[in-house]
Amino acid sequence: MGYATTRTLDRVAAAIGILESTAIEFEATSDVAAGGVLMAVPALLAQGLLRHRPRSYQLPKGFYGIDSIFLLLALMALARIRSVEQLRYQAPGEWGRVLGLDRIPEVRTLREKIELLCRDLGRAMEWNAQLAKEWMARQDSDDLYFYCDGHVRVYHGEQTPLPRHYVARERLCLRATADYWVNAMDGQPFLYVNKEVDPGLIATLGNDVIPWLEKTAPKTAEIEQRLAQDPRAHWFTVVFDREGYSPEFFERLFEKRIAILTYHKFPRQDWPVEEFTPHRVQLAGGQAVTMKLAERGTQLSNKLWVREIRKLTDSGHQTALLTTNFQASIGGLAVSLFARWSQENFFRYMREHYGLDRVVEYGTELVPESLEVVNPQWRRLDSQIRSKTGQRYRLSAEFGAVALSEGLSENEVQRYEQRKGQLQEQIQHLDVEIEDLKQQRKQTAHHVPIKSLPEEERFTRLRTERKHFIDTIKMIAYRAETSLVSLLREHLARSDDARTLVRQIFETEADLLPDLNAKTLTVRIHHLTQAAHDQVLEKLCSALNETQTVFPGTDLTLFFKTGSS
Repeated sequence: MGYATTRTLDRVAAAIGILESTAIEFEATSDVAAGGVLMAVPALLAQGLLRHRPRSYQLPKGFYGIDSIFLLLALMALARIRSVEQLRYQAPGEWGRVLGLDRIPEVRTLREKIELLCRDLGRAMEWNAQLAKEWMARQDSDDLYFYCDGHVRVYHGEQTPLPRHYVARERLCLRATADYWVNAMDGQPFLYVNKEVDPGLIATLGNDVIPWLEKTAPKTAEIEQRLAQDPRAHWFTVVFDREGYSPEFFERLFEKRIAILTYHKFPRQDWPVEEFTPHRVQLAGGQAVTMKLAERGTQLSNKLWVREIRKLTDSGHQTALLTTNFQASIGGLAVSLFARWSQENFFRYMREHYGLDRVVEYGTELVPESLEVVNPQWRRLDSQIRSKTGQRYRLSAEFGAVALSEGLSENEVQRYEQRKGQLQEQIQHLDVEIEDLKQQRKQTAHHVPIKSLPEEERFTRLRTERKHFIDTIKMIAYRAETSLVSLLREHLARSDDARTLVRQIFETEADLLPDLNAKTLTVRIHHLTQAAHDQVLEKLCSALNETQTVFPGTDLTLFFKTGSS
């Protein structure tokens, strides 16, 4: 039956199909490796790990119940076990004690459970949307901000020749797939949309993100009243970078009472320094800073009036912002746009600590035949134009650099005139070729349905359902970690150390002390590396004990304390 299997009768009953799932039973145990990760259970449950699960997911009868599978996947993410395969190198019995089992499932068994949960395409997206709706409703502010940005997941495998995307962090065009994420101002995630063929930020916003936000974003009575009283009032604000710049798109959103906040892609000359005034503002992280800001009304190319705000740096550079949010203060809008870096930090942290870019399952699935992709013939013509244009630029530079100085002999003058003539002839020849290629490109369709491509140029996409399911659990884990971090920051002299300290707590050994009479499960976390950290840990234990969280599948209330056996 494998290592650490002590519940023999239950496993036999599960094998013959008469056991729904084994009972969650804790035993008094000392020095459980990574037992500190149990401190995340109250936060995981508060973030909805099991709340919407019964309607979305079910498992057939077996030894491991579905709640144990969900908890295991979430605690794996928090313990920095980045893939199911890495469980091979974890002590199964130790992790079993953490979950109230004899041992955790083997990798093969866990993969089979995940496969059963992800049979129906779109279920993970539905679960993610249910959770996102709940997370959005918890936001305190009536002025809602949603941040949208793309994240490119590079693919180095050989399953399919995915289209190439520009990867900014590597400054290369690589085969990859694009995900568009929607986050809160502090970087906490709501949802993401996968695009095997990247249509661009504007198309994804218009076709996917905005329609979803219109169905999901809360609209309180106060917001309804504000919209009725002021024709320029907005429902919520969408924040994105320069890639989403489009005056026509801004106008369409304005008609839907949705405000935009982005950078000005084509700012004009600098404004006089005298227009800028200091504003004391509070950043998303809580720090108070002073910004030099100025504001004007600006009419875009389609006659749409927007607010243009500029920030003056110490070096004299002016950063231009555009928004159709006419209610927020100038300082609040500047802070809101610059908080977009919280989303970039989220991507970086998730790649490093949660394995965001990892392939969850190997295999591909067909791309819808109606999906349009860049026409390979158009791409080849465009590449030739770029190449010829580069050649022309280099020849023009050489033509300008060839100069006639005084005191030259007649032969040298002849060579100069001959070289000038050759360069001019080559440039004129390239001009003709470039113009001809441009005409061909103009007559060639930019995009074509994938079904019209030659067989050798067609591609499939990586399977998405299992990836989205695991990523949703990672979102829950990240949000749970963030909630613990926010509790710790109040008691730390250096608030930036909060995430590091939380990771240390998750890795710390713990003693498990169940009391069936008192219906409690005491988790005694061993001492940390410093007395100051132990004091902060005690405060975190007190805050978690106030939640009176019952461990799933039992009637035992979790009680946390510090100490050692």
